[in-house]
Amino acid sequence: MRIFGFLIAAFSLTLALPASAVDDQGKFILVIDAGHGGKDPGAVNGKNQEKSINLNVALKMGKLIEENCKDVKVIYTRKTDVFVELYKRADIANKAGADMFISIHTNSAKSKAANGAETYLLGVEENRTSANLNAALEENKAILLENDYQAHYEGYDPNSPESMIIFEFMQNEYQKESLKMAQFTQNQMVGSAKRPDRGVHQAGYLVLWKSTMPSILIELGFISNDAECKYLVSQKGVDEMAQSLYKAFSEYLEYHNKLLEKAVPTSQAIGNKGADAELPVYKVQFMSIKNPLKKNDKRLNAYPNVSYYSEGGMCKYTCGDTTDYEAIQQTKKEVQKKYKDAFVIAVHEGKKISVKKAQEISSKIK
Repeated sequence: MRIFGFLIAAFSLTLALPASAVDDQGKFILVIDAGHGGKDPGAVNGKNQEKSINLNVALKMGKLIEENCKDVKVIYTRKTDVFVELYKRADIANKAGADMFISIHTNSAKSKAANGAETYLLGVEENRTSANLNAALEENKAILLENDYQAHYEGYDPNSPESMIIFEFMQNEYQKESLKMAQFTQNQMVGSAKRPDRGVHQAGYLVLWKSTMPSILIELGFISNDAECKYLVSQKGVDEMAQSLYKAFSEYLEYHNKLLEKAVPTSQAIGNKGADAELPVYKVQFMSIKNPLKKNDKRLNAYPNVSYYSEGGMCKYTCGDTTDYEAIQQTKKEVQKKYKDAFVIAVHEGKKISVKKAQEISSKIK
């Protein structure tokens, strides 16, 4: 139990880690992870290897998004046949401040009759002896190819189903968004690509474990099924699967943007926090992005009184509320050390006004 306690605490700490970078242009950041690679072929059927199927679909999906979703930045954990450790895949997404992490895989089973697509989010379903548990254990065995894997996975043993207990105690604040993306994905693979439906499930996939954003893992089909393998390695199969994943992501992006529209305050909601509510308040505006920063973004604590308002479809971040014009100039100098284009704005009675107008109001009141 002491070991499990350590594992739970370690996992809680990983969720608290802030993203170290966010696209300054406010783009939605999507990380696409092609499972396996390099010395890790994944599942195999004759000369056909899972790693190649995953990569082909990942690159095609990413290309469709790059061509059709200009407000999205696509990052790949790999674009060639190289080995990338599981923990590094999540780390790539975390450091990029990603808004979504999608890991693409191909299934395998002892029965050659098994077929169909399925989508996973992190968790543990009630039936621990289910095929979902076995699938996760098989994918997680990739860590055995890593040097000193024990140091990166807090003692997780890919050969032991009991190790899955670490996922039962997790608190994932992105569960709702992950489930929504998983549902969109499964529906498109079944409806658009016409794949047999194996449903949406939860399982303890290590590649999803340390990601601090909505995350899903996709099983495109079974390489162990000869007919499905033939489809997945064909250009038709790659195109149809990638197209279905692109459509699913487009649905999620629309859903995501609608949520933001509801959450973003209007430009009339800029608050005055000065000691005297009649006096205009000065703020330093230092960033303008399309989507709000995540709650755990370290820039929210970098300066005093950081907040944002919505104007022209952008989220404009400010800091340093004060009625003292000289004080705000000092704040601006500090902020400009990192954000050279930072400038002062003024707010009066909940509305943004010119700095000149604010000074005139202040002189009359004083």
